[in-house]
Amino acid sequence: MSHLNQVELQNLRHIISGHDTAREKLQSYAQQAMDPEVKKFFESSAQDAQGTKQQLMSFLK
Repeated sequence: MSHLNQVELQNLRHIISGHDTAREKLQSYAQQAMDPEVKKFFESSAQDAQGTKQQLMSFLK
């Protein structure tokens, strides 16, 4: 893996933060959802956001 410059590092951190925020919101929406299909959609989307965050964080190692 090549080294990230400061701008790339800042951008990556910003994107990771965005995915974390999305995950939190999606989990909140899932908890509030009454329709089981809607609840499942939000839970799945939250898991996807978490997975993407983890993938992006691997670039920081």
